[in-house]
Amino acid sequence: MNEPLVKIALIGQPNVGKSSLFNRIAQQRIAIVSDLAGTTRDIRKHEVEVLGRKALMLDTGGIDETNDEIFSNVKRKAIDCAKEADIILFMVDGKKLPDDKDKELFYELQNLGKKLALVVNKIDNDKEKERLWSFYEFGINDENLFGISVSHNRGTKSLFEWVANLLPEEEKVEEVIINEEEVDEGLEDFLIPKEDTIIEEDNNEINVAIIGRTNVGKSSILNALIGEERSVVSSISGTTIDPVDESFEYKEKKITFVDTAGLRRRGKIEGIEKYALMRTKEMLKKANLALVILDASEELVDLDEKIAGLVDEYGLGTIIVLNKWDENSETFKELEKKVRRKFKFLFYAPIIAVSAKTGRSIDRLKDKIVEIYDNYSQRIPTSSLNKIVEEAVIRHALPSPNGAYLRIYYATQFQSNPPRIALIMNKPNLLHFSYKRYLINFLRDNINFEGTPIHVLTRKKGERIYDEELEDTFQG
Repeated sequence: MNEPLVKIALIGQPNVGKSSLFNRIAQQRIAIVSDLAGTTRDIRKHEVEVLGRKALMLDTGGIDETNDEIFSNVKRKAIDCAKEADIILFMVDGKKLPDDKDKELFYELQNLGKKLALVVNKIDNDKEKERLWSFYEFGINDENLFGISVSHNRGTKSLFEWVANLLPEEEKVEEVIINEEEVDEGLEDFLIPKEDTIIEEDNNEINVAIIGRTNVGKSSILNALIGEERSVVSSISGTTIDPVDESFEYKEKKITFVDTAGLRRRGKIEGIEKYALMRTKEMLKKANLALVILDASEELVDLDEKIAGLVDEYGLGTIIVLNKWDENSETFKELEKKVRRKFKFLFYAPIIAVSAKTGRSIDRLKDKIVEIYDNYSQRIPTSSLNKIVEEAVIRHALPSPNGAYLRIYYATQFQSNPPRIALIMNKPNLLHFSYKRYLINFLRDNINFEGTPIHVLTRKKGERIYDEELEDTFQG
């Protein structure tokens, strides 16, 4: 009696290329291939040979978290299929950054204890291999991560070899033909890619929060930036209650300002202004950048520091704006020193003195908003990042706490807005925060991170990187 065939399940969201990979393995156009998401509905089974070894391939419908009854049923079938399978190929779209839906499903599959590979499709050329580093946050090992392009037949050889090694040997079988021109490319080929240019997020929308205590001139600055009298301006504190959204195009960017309600001390907040404070916090969650408005004609107070702390708390790109400087007799350098002492935690934020009344430096402020957003949303190629970290370690060796040997294997930026960088190490818990601060300062010396916080965390090889783990994140 013949042994039952090993079952291989293809799992993933709609339109990631599962059916195309299924067809390539099966060497036939069996599954329906279409650009329309969700084309595959039922589980299709087909006996295949992977490098001469037989298996049963199961192609599932794309999993999509919707309330639609069809897709809910498709997800249930896909999970049941994964439980039945011996090998799971979890496929994702390499053209996009990993999303929470993919991570949640991957961890669910990981808990099944099956042989599991993460297949990142649509890596069509060497330059696009850079994006593979974003997927290490799944907590996948090097040997279980495959960057492929089904349409270009790239990277499939190593995936087929991985699968074949998990299948029993067969006698007298005809070997599946693989593209002979495809070369085996080791991990080192894309660990330090040759591409050295800075990559920025393809996003032209900037959400700017205008924040400050009451009557520092937030509404006046908004009107000066927009160029029109759209927000109600009054000398009475707290005139602005509801946030007012105003958008305009500037240097091919859509900039949306939200003029927030004036903030008072907590003890004085009552009724509608308490609601305005809640609205302000909600707005900060959606913002990319914040303008911290200070009244240069008055002494800085503790409330200014507390309000600025909200910006720091939400990790926003930041510009400190000194309004009414023309009414202050101090030189800019003297005032700048005072601000730096008061806002040490915003040391990375540029300081611009403006006058909403005369319009002085308003255009410079617009330019700075675009510049800071570019810094905030940039993605640094792994090659550039690792070269800088390597140079930093050469200049100042890693510490050896209690004689322990510390080693950084590589660094990778796994997220932008703001930039978040992971150091993959042998003993991440032993790296002192002071050395992290040194690395962050060294990064700032080599890359334009003006106006943006940098989050750095340490992880072991294969350890999951959680974006929300701010308690393990050092911000500097």
